[in-house]
Amino acid sequence: MLVSLKEINRLIGGKLIGDGNTIIKSVAPIESAKKGDITFCFSNRYLPHFHKTEASAVVISPSIPPNGKPVIITSKPYGALISLLKFLEKKEEKKGIHPKSVISENVELGEGVYVGPYAVVEKGAKIGKNSFISPYCYIGENVVLGEGVYLHPHVTIEKRVKIGNQVIIQSGTVVGSDGFGYHQEGKKMQKIPHLGNVIIEDEVEIGANTTIDRGTIGDTVIGEGTKIDNLVQIAHNVVIGKNCVIVAQVGISGSVKIGNGVILAGQVGVCDHLKIGDGVKVLARSVVTKDIPPNLTVSGFPARDHREEKKIK
Repeated sequence: MLVSLKEINRLIGGKLIGDGNTIIKSVAPIESAKKGDITFCFSNRYLPHFHKTEASAVVISPSIPPNGKPVIITSKPYGALISLLKFLEKKEEKKGIHPKSVISENVELGEGVYVGPYAVVEKGAKIGKNSFISPYCYIGENVVLGEGVYLHPHVTIEKRVKIGNQVIIQSGTVVGSDGFGYHQEGKKMQKIPHLGNVIIEDEVEIGANTTIDRGTIGDTVIGEGTKIDNLVQIAHNVVIGKNCVIVAQVGISGSVKIGNGVILAGQVGVCDHLKIGDGVKVLARSVVTKDIPPNLTVSGFPARDHREEKKIK
């Protein structure tokens, strides 16, 4: 894609210094940017690269002095980066049903839906308009997908799962699998049937190879705007609030209730039937063994107020 620097400035809404007719072909890291690239410099630690970059233009924060190259100055550098990447991203424009897909009876497909080769859509499923079902996906009976849902290859959505609008799910993820529930009778483990559901609200993103189990008799719920990384396990009947961040290799046991705006850093473990309040931050590799009140930062094993944990160490 070829775009002028002044067009990029209109998109970003910054202050342009230099030739607005400079043509930009791509975006690149400041360490490796070449002619035709636009790059970013938000921090003084990148000044050595800024002064010798071959990039045709640089987006900088107000604290960075211009170096003679065309620059766009913005007080919201990360917002500018996101806007530019979205603008330059190449979207797949495929629509329609591939002849090698399998579509069962009584399936409702909205306008502009794409279903790729070897994808399977079982009976009673409903897929909202402009949703994209990549090759080798499986959508079970009576699943409901909202508008603008994007499923990457090899995603499995088991029966009756309900997914909202503008949800993105990366490859290898399974939503709606049975929970790990058993009752011991003597020496034998008896499987507990899971008749509940999974509900994923609008604008949720789920990383690759994540698993989200259905509820036993209630629902597992992922709140609006929550972002889940790769390799996360969410057990049956877990309820996660809105705008949470769940980082890679987190494991959340059954029936945990998590508030809004919570951050669980990498490899955090949460024991079953606990409550984590709004705004809590659980630092990496911590294990939560009891309820956590709102707006607390915790760490360690067992997880406790981070200020106390630092004193112990």
